[in-house]
Amino acid sequence: MAPWALLSPGVLVRTGHTVLTWGITLVLFLHDTELRQWEEQGELLLPLTFLLLVLGSLLLYLAVSLMDPGYVNVQPQPQELKEEQTAMVPPAIPLRRCRYCLVLPLRARHCRECRRCVRRYDHHCPWMENCVGERNHPLFVVYLALQLVVLLWGLYLAWSGLRFFQPWGQWLRSSGLLFATFLLLSLFSLVASLLLVSHLYLVASNTTTWEFISSHRIAYLRQRPSNPFDRGLTRNLAHFFCGWPSGSWETLWAEEEEEGSSPAV
Repeated sequence: MAPWALLSPGVLVRTGHTVLTWGITLVLFLHDTELRQWEEQGELLLPLTFLLLVLGSLLLYLAVSLMDPGYVNVQPQPQELKEEQTAMVPPAIPLRRCRYCLVLPLRARHCRECRRCVRRYDHHCPWMENCVGERNHPLFVVYLALQLVVLLWGLYLAWSGLRFFQPWGQWLRSSGLLFATFLLLSLFSLVASLLLVSHLYLVASNTTTWEFISSHRIAYLRQRPSNPFDRGLTRNLAHFFCGWPSGSWETLWAEEEEEGSSPAV
């Protein structure tokens, strides 16, 4: 591996996240928070639990950021195979082509940052330097939930160590770093909460961030009054987290099209 590969955006972002995570954890242990009080009293269960949750959230972050989000296979194909691939798409479905991926599967999109086409594309996450797609989206939601638990617990611990007193200069020297950590955790908790709520809503309705925002520009959604992939809360959650019931998006879209075009009795 070339030395300059270590300065790639992905490596820098993941390194920054790791350093920031352990830096905040260290601040919570060094200041007079409940975390440090438990440690001094010999009650190690809660500090160890907190450390394990921090480690778990960091490992999930690295797994999602390094995981294949569902890239479309771009291996060169003979002309016969390309014609067969085109013939497999039902005529009712708008055929979408991409100069990188030939025939673009339904719900897939080309990501300019990754320079790859991703199945069930949701968005490109700059904090992970990776796309969120068909394969890593469930793990991404689990990561958000665990990260929110860690952030809220850390926020409570930071608040437990804050003691306001005068003169303010002396207070700033003794508790300024902890107060900055508290503000940072507040911001991260708000962002993680909004992301988790929005993604749970999208999962419950079986749609993606890209489809929700740009439905008026997507060929297979532009002329549809409702989401053709929505099969109810229970089936949407089961398909998202467990892959059941199985089936291609093309088949699901075609079935919805047939139901919508059938004359009412």
